[in-house]
Amino acid sequence: MSKLLKIEEPIIQLDAKIEELKKMAADIDVDMSAEIEKLEDRLEQLKSEIYDNLKPWDRVQIARHAERPTTLHYIEALFEDFLELHGDRLYGDDAAIVGGIASFNGQPITVIGHQRGKTTKENIRRNFGMPHPEGYRKALRLMKQAEKFKRPIICFIDTKGAYPGKAAEERGQSEAIARNLVEMAGLTVPVISVVIGEGGSGGALALGVANRIYMLENATYSVISPEGAASILWKDASLASEAATAMRITAKDLKEMHVIDGIIPEVLGGAHHDIAKQVVAMGECLRAALVELAPLNEQQLVQDRYDKFKQIGEYEEV
Repeated sequence: MSKLLKIEEPIIQLDAKIEELKKMAADIDVDMSAEIEKLEDRLEQLKSEIYDNLKPWDRVQIARHAERPTTLHYIEALFEDFLELHGDRLYGDDAAIVGGIASFNGQPITVIGHQRGKTTKENIRRNFGMPHPEGYRKALRLMKQAEKFKRPIICFIDTKGAYPGKAAEERGQSEAIARNLVEMAGLTVPVISVVIGEGGSGGALALGVANRIYMLENATYSVISPEGAASILWKDASLASEAATAMRITAKDLKEMHVIDGIIPEVLGGAHHDIAKQVVAMGECLRAALVELAPLNEQQLVQDRYDKFKQIGEYEEV
């Protein structure tokens, strides 16, 4: 059982007890509303005590939750008339990155994001959300298309990292990521990126050179996974929890270091507990960001992006 499930054990047990009491009351036709109400109050208090005191490793587990909403969840709920576009015009199509054109509050936009699967079959097809070079080249093709037609770009980041396999390296994985970084830095349209789950290494950064970067409250953003860092630093992947704390990979840490511009609050326990409510919070953040960036001209957008990343290097821990 994962650490996250251990944390949630008291909640699950109390919730089951409440349901059992409700069923018993209905079966024997006895009013137990007072007892049930007390238990429900205790359940809400317990949720607050647990979820308001999560450690970095706990948030890593939430970010990896199998039921966490993906890029396609947000696209379906937030955008209208989404038309997915495929292929990089060089090699092929990569299902680990989805993208296309859509409408957001009546405004044409380009939306791009990492996409994981929900089932084993889908995860294999989408390579568990780890893109090959053609995925990043597809993303860049769509970004340049958006620039040509003056459409803002919205990116959803959710990957452990770029695929590190032999075939990906042979097809130029590092070059594809590096080119995205360079080209995104000079885009003359607004770019907004949101880390919705895991933001791992260059695979995440390849969609992250934006005017505004946001993170969901329980998302993570780091140069390497906690397990990978623990293996390198201490030769022991089981120390991933300690590595997660030392690396400062949570939204709160990254906001303090000016790596991101804002944190999107999550519903209690994580976005997967109420996807509809989470979509509302996401939509409000994207609307505000687009309004903020709308007055900037092409040169100002490029300069704004430059200034944003320059201040990260100027951060000094106190």
